[in-house]
Amino acid sequence: MEVAIHSSSGGLFKNLTCGFLYLQRSHFHHGRWKRLLLSHLFQPMNLHEDRMVGVGRSSELTCKSQRLMLQAGLIQPASPGCFHYLPYTVRAMEKLICLIDEEMQSIGGQKVNMPSLTSANLWKVSERWDLLGKELFRLKDRHNMDYCLSPTHEEAVTELVAMQGNLSYKQLPLMLYQVTRKFRDEPKPRFGLLRGREFYMKDMYTFDISEKAAKETYNLVSSAYGRIFDQLGLQFVKVQADTGSIGGKLSHEFQLPAEIGEDRLLMCSDCHFAANVETMKEVEPNCPQCDGKLTESRGIEVGHTFYLGTKYSQVFGASYSNSENKPILSEMGCFGLGVTRILAAAVEVLSTENDIRWPSLLAPYQVCVISPKKGSKEELNLHLLELLYDNLMDTVPQLRGEVLLDDRSHLTIGKRLKDASHLGYPYVIIAGKRILEDPAIFEVNCQNDGRTVFLTQEGILDFLKNVQVA
Repeated sequence: MEVAIHSSSGGLFKNLTCGFLYLQRSHFHHGRWKRLLLSHLFQPMNLHEDRMVGVGRSSELTCKSQRLMLQAGLIQPASPGCFHYLPYTVRAMEKLICLIDEEMQSIGGQKVNMPSLTSANLWKVSERWDLLGKELFRLKDRHNMDYCLSPTHEEAVTELVAMQGNLSYKQLPLMLYQVTRKFRDEPKPRFGLLRGREFYMKDMYTFDISEKAAKETYNLVSSAYGRIFDQLGLQFVKVQADTGSIGGKLSHEFQLPAEIGEDRLLMCSDCHFAANVETMKEVEPNCPQCDGKLTESRGIEVGHTFYLGTKYSQVFGASYSNSENKPILSEMGCFGLGVTRILAAAVEVLSTENDIRWPSLLAPYQVCVISPKKGSKEELNLHLLELLYDNLMDTVPQLRGEVLLDDRSHLTIGKRLKDASHLGYPYVIIAGKRILEDPAIFEVNCQNDGRTVFLTQEGILDFLKNVQVA
């Protein structure tokens, strides 16, 4: 039997033999929705006889997120501390960036994009060229001018604002942010995306009329950070932190508690005091605020906030005109989120030892549909699986582009289900033996909570209609 598939322009696209080969071809349903086929994706699985491509024996990988992301082919080592982000990871990262954009713009943030290559002159003016030392990736151009690959952009953004002349007090607070690659010459890069030399970060820089206003902005952005982690279902701790090389008068870190974390945290359950050990002159057993008992844990830093005062605005002359038209130095803050670190940290704290579990909003694909094995009796009812896929696209619009069909019918359902568990789809729909029943029954595995339910096509459409997608 021949089937004619037409493009959206109405012309004949290709003739295909009806049957499984039909599922191996992406096509447009009613000229609109294209089926996403796993066999067409660039998603290598890296685990081969206890060895992972490019990294040696899996027993050498002490970080769960690193091991799982390499095993599932989400990342591939390029050089020490640098990774190729493969398609699944890019999809998850873009969803996270969309979520960050929504929150930053909801509080008045404006998105910019500044060069990663920064003149050494800026860093010398702020006196951080020597302060950061070997942490900076330094290079010279053909004119023998010094540059660095920026790990952060306080100098660049303050100069940018200063170049505009005096802002009006009516324009403040000014909140500029970006999501871009950052670089840091880590002496011992480790733990995959948790500590690398090249990484993605969201950094925001704010300019205010007074210390009071700057602290209000500080709290505004900090609250937005909290909402981001709440939406992702990540249990975070906000702790007092050291200002470090960035400087300023006030600093907090957003930490995800995890045994692999490199930061030591002290917390009090009586008064909710929490601090990085680095901020304590002496580590004492009791809380300095209420004398309650302090408990120590470890955490992964995923966000950091700073109230800078006029540390940079004074050096670069970033000022605004007040109501009397007099120039006043802007009070500044800076706020960072480790985008790729959040992805890895989420995998670290949510996953099992063998299988990735994503925050539901960040899962690269929400649904994986596993077709019957080639040559099985169930394959005779393949058209029911096609119909289910197409009806999902029609009736659950938020899942368009989020449903992946595992069409590798030469593999058993069990092998494909194992791969699906490694990759962490929130929902896996299996066309197993009960697809032969009337009406056909599909198995639905809810991987994030471990439930398995058996549903008709109508039941699946109703079950998935409220799935949220970033």
